[in-house]
Amino acid sequence: MDIDLNSPDIMSATDAAKIWGKNIAYVRNSIRQSPQKWPNGSYRVIGKTLVVTTAGMEAATGIKDPRKK
Repeated sequence: MDIDLNSPDIMSATDAAKIWGKNIAYVRNSIRQSPQKWPNGSYRVIGKTLVVTTAGMEAATGIKDPRKK
């Protein structure tokens, strides 16, 4: 299975927080405090950057991708 790193469904935690209108620390705190909300494979640390998927953000926040309205 090939993964397209140019996909808009893969983003930094900072970008994800901005898109969903959350505090910049929201994603890291959510993963730390409620990891069960995040589907397997929906986040990963690459170097020092936390990377998340749209599916992970939708599951954690209960809000569909605001970019797709």
